[in-house]
Amino acid sequence: MSEILEDLSGRTVIVGSGLAGLMTALTLAPEPVVIVTRALIGAETSSAWAQGGIAASIGKGDSAALHLADTLAAGDGLCDARVAAGIVAEAPAAIAALERAGVEFDRDDAGQLSLGLEAAHSRRRIVHSRGDGSGAAIVRALVEAVARTPSITVLEGYQAQRLLLDDGHIAGLLCLTGKGGVVLPSSRIVLATGGIGGLFDATTNPVGNFGQGIALAARAGALLADMEFVQFHPTALDSRRRPLALVSEAVRGEGALLVNERGERFMAEVEGAELAPRDVVARAISAEIARGGRVFLDARQALGGGFAARFPVIAALCREAGVDPATDPIPVRPAVHYHMGGVATDENGRSSVPGLWVVGEAACTGLHGANRLASNSLLEAAVMGMKAAHDIAGTNASPARLPPRFPEAVVPDPSLVRPIVSRHLGVLRNAGAIHGAIAALLPLCESQGPATDPGLVALLIAVFASLRTESRGAHARTDFPLKLTHAQRRMMHLSDALDIARSVIPHTVARSA
Repeated sequence: MSEILEDLSGRTVIVGSGLAGLMTALTLAPEPVVIVTRALIGAETSSAWAQGGIAASIGKGDSAALHLADTLAAGDGLCDARVAAGIVAEAPAAIAALERAGVEFDRDDAGQLSLGLEAAHSRRRIVHSRGDGSGAAIVRALVEAVARTPSITVLEGYQAQRLLLDDGHIAGLLCLTGKGGVVLPSSRIVLATGGIGGLFDATTNPVGNFGQGIALAARAGALLADMEFVQFHPTALDSRRRPLALVSEAVRGEGALLVNERGERFMAEVEGAELAPRDVVARAISAEIARGGRVFLDARQALGGGFAARFPVIAALCREAGVDPATDPIPVRPAVHYHMGGVATDENGRSSVPGLWVVGEAACTGLHGANRLASNSLLEAAVMGMKAAHDIAGTNASPARLPPRFPEAVVPDPSLVRPIVSRHLGVLRNAGAIHGAIAALLPLCESQGPATDPGLVALLIAVFASLRTESRGAHARTDFPLKLTHAQRRMMHLSDALDIARSVIPHTVARSA
């Protein structure tokens, strides 16, 4: 029997405590809201692990138009240009809002914001805090701001399990706690639950982030978009650590070079070289590893003894792995870093389900297209958190009716899913691998065990991947290496994806017989 928290009834419920969720809550103040978080507030969020910073066109010689052009180029034809233009134009306002909330960004001797350069940006426009500790510094400041805001109630140790509906409209949220099931009655819910990195063995994300928000929205009937596009960061630190530590693109922005075990700079002849878009660099590194080689990021000439001062967090992670970046090349490999797909939303974060907003990595706004431009993720999280809050503030908070019965809560476990996804849905894909993933994942989705929700998200990625018979952005197929002439986004509901998956399995079984 699940307890109903009637004393919190009617408040906007925000699921997740990364940058997007915190900005939504702070922008809604003084309207009462509830933040639901699986761990301690701000902990186990991808936002807190972000190293590079926030992309914002505020430097001399830069503009929102240039930022937009870089975003569209990286997105490889699949960005929603109108939405992207709106988000990048709000970057200066987002930086100002974060500073008002207590975030201290790095500044130069003249007091101007320090701006870094990252891959596929035509200008230095990455605003950072505490060098490469931007995410942690930003989240820490926002958590402190939340603690000072009496209108925000924080429920830690609450794992979101199911969205409850009243005639297709949001009515509440079922959570699992250490004491059992709990229901929060609300007609306005915001999912800010992060990405899907925990579905893969090699990831730079918190391993508990497997796409729970996508599973919640999908089961509630929300439209999903571009699920196949999973971005592999080219340069994760190749070590035994799990999750893998990230070696920020900003290191390459400062002049570090990619070399193989023979000392060859294999990116030298590629347009953009080390600062080519992430999908290009990830594929090149994967090819080196696939032939049995190794890849290193060599910052000795570019930074040398100054590495630790510019990148203190990365330097410490390297030392943990027995590497001194001042004197040693850093071993790197691709790892899952960001998901461009997710729950389809409009420019204010609204999903197709009345009463449900989705912000941050769980959402697919159309900003990122087929391949996210570096440091646009924290920008989107901040801007869309603010936009969703303004949109919610203009809606009616009238309560909805809770269903007479609630589903049974189950602690999700992606451990059965990871080997399937890691083997079949990596940097380089083909029909055999994708269909093999579908065949292995569908039974997990149709069970009612701990692998159900992780398996569902992974299956959605596989089904979308099976339908994209081209190589575009972060989706690379060895059996369809060329790009189609016309770029096309894809959206569908869970029911359609399940029908496609069931139609694939007989053919997969027949081929393997």
